[in-house]
Amino acid sequence: MTGPTITSLAFLTPGNFLDDDPGPGLEETLQLFEFGERLGFDGAWIRQRHLEHGVGSAAVLLAAAGQRTRRVELGTAVIPIGYENPFRLAEDLSLADVLSQGRLQVGLSTGMPHAELLGDLVHDGEWRSFDLSYGRVAKVVGHLRGDYLGGPDTVIHSPGTTQRPRLQPYAAGLADRVWYGGGSLRSVRWAAGQGLNLLTGNVVSGERTDDFTTAQLDLLTAYEDTLAAGRRTRTALGRVIVPFDTADAATRARYRAYAKGRHERTLAPQGPKRTLFAPDLVGTAEQILERLAADPVVARVPELRLELPYEFHREEYEQILYDVRHLIAPELGWRPAQPPVPALRAVT
Repeated sequence: MTGPTITSLAFLTPGNFLDDDPGPGLEETLQLFEFGERLGFDGAWIRQRHLEHGVGSAAVLLAAAGQRTRRVELGTAVIPIGYENPFRLAEDLSLADVLSQGRLQVGLSTGMPHAELLGDLVHDGEWRSFDLSYGRVAKVVGHLRGDYLGGPDTVIHSPGTTQRPRLQPYAAGLADRVWYGGGSLRSVRWAAGQGLNLLTGNVVSGERTDDFTTAQLDLLTAYEDTLAAGRRTRTALGRVIVPFDTADAATRARYRAYAKGRHERTLAPQGPKRTLFAPDLVGTAEQILERLAADPVVARVPELRLELPYEFHREEYEQILYDVRHLIAPELGWRPAQPPVPALRAVT
């Protein structure tokens, strides 16, 4: 197959669990990270969600995942910055990175979903006047760089040591592994101006067009045009990809119903912000490859992140990862970083 060439393959999981018994679901999420690493995926990412059946602290989950894996990159996609104290978040991320031996990939975004419910609980004071946007993201990045606090003569004393104060533990290089989830022209230009890596997925803003692909191509162009000359960053593309080659008939029907239920939102801009959604890619590997080959965005971005659907079961996630790794990714030019797992699955 000619066309796209994928150099890095990752997946993003929602981290589902049951309301009255969250432990098994969180354990299955960690097991999925292990499974993805065994398959040879380059990255495993977790969504951060609040007030939902999902992970409320990506740093905590990834610290655990770092102890269960050895090679795979560990990503957060994305942490809404409005909930966070920049310094405390930077401490948690830095600690998780050190524990994983430098494998953390930090995805951030602006805003605070469910703000009216959580604003007063998260923040002391009138939070509506706080900067919950780009400035707060920049503070996190600044702390991750390890700049010393105070003047050159400022020191702190603790038992057994005197030292200049800065974020501890300091994780060298983590500031260069910060990603911004950009869906608007303004946001991608800001990310490029800060030298941040770019995450772009299946949701964008329709600022100049009603067509999703056109809008996403505009975002990539704006990001690339704004990057400082010689600045090297990474760009990753997210797509909901659900192959069913090795799934049984009932599971295939479930996948088709899932995509059908989400298709209407892809037909026109949604809401006052004119949000555009990409169609989910559900079908056989051959059908999905045809659609990926025809997608000009895929041809421009070397890193592909498989976005797993919400509320699926562990065995379904594993089947999707298996099929993508064996039947789709190699046809896009991707090669695993380690020897592949033998093909044991059979079509039912």
